[in-house]
Amino acid sequence: MFRPCPPVDDNSLTGAIIGAAIEVHQLPGPGLLESTYEECLVREFDLKGIHYERRKAVPVVYKDVKLDCG
Repeated sequence: MFRPCPPVDDNSLTGAIIGAAIEVHQLPGPGLLESTYEECLVREFDLKGIHYERRKAVPVVYKDVKLDCG
């Protein structure tokens, strides 16, 4: 989901991201699947107006072989 956001300085953005991560760390509790925490973090980002891209593909090469996992 793309949401344009107003310009912010690096410190404000970093603080907002860390705050969102702490919120997700504290509320649902331990032991859930990664996908559950991802959904929670995305919700926090939406609530805080933080722009993000989900599951961005990143090329991974391991021992000269391009892996299809990034």
